[in-house]
Amino acid sequence: MEFTRDDLSTRQRVARSILVNGPSTAATLAEQLDLTPAAVRRHLDQLVEDGEVEARDPRPGAVRGRGRPAKLFALTEHGRDSFDQQYDDLAVQALRFLAETGGEDALRAFADQRVSFIEARFGAVLEEHPDLTPAQVLARVFTDEGYAASVRELPLAGEQLCQQHCPVSHVAHEFPQLCEAETAAISRVLGRHVQRLATIAHGDGVCTTCIPDLPSSTHREKESVS
Repeated sequence: MEFTRDDLSTRQRVARSILVNGPSTAATLAEQLDLTPAAVRRHLDQLVEDGEVEARDPRPGAVRGRGRPAKLFALTEHGRDSFDQQYDDLAVQALRFLAETGGEDALRAFADQRVSFIEARFGAVLEEHPDLTPAQVLARVFTDEGYAASVRELPLAGEQLCQQHCPVSHVAHEFPQLCEAETAAISRVLGRHVQRLATIAHGDGVCTTCIPDLPSSTHREKESVS
């Protein structure tokens, strides 16, 4: 089958929409990209055939109403390869050498240095965008670094930082210190404990970090101090 340049461009738009917004139904993609459902399905079929996208059943708790639930389409590891991961093999080899010659301390020092952009840029972005919540500021910082991040509210629980793309996911699969350093930096800039719930590096469709609300007692203590 031959494809025109427009076909390939639209297919890339479909793939990038899934990258940025996470696993999506065909109907959602059609609405986001202003395409017909039939056109989206045609491109999804080709992306699935090429091994760049896979169809998944939605989580049971997300299914509402009657009828068969719509499939979610998510990027595979092969699909992510086209988004800024050309140097994974070299990075893995370099970190293996670092681990062999410098040990665990050297690995953790490297991981801390790599995520230093979080603390370095958080304050400046917060000052530039005072209307954003701290979690939204983090999402802006991560997005600028290629993570395609967003924030989801969790009723009665706080917020969830969602990273739809991780530029180092393949490397972090072997070296979880990268994810651990990232989580620790998030906790430091927010001044509270956060919990990493899922990571792309370990096969999840998105990296998610739970950011709980501060207890009301903590707010009262801060107000009394101020």
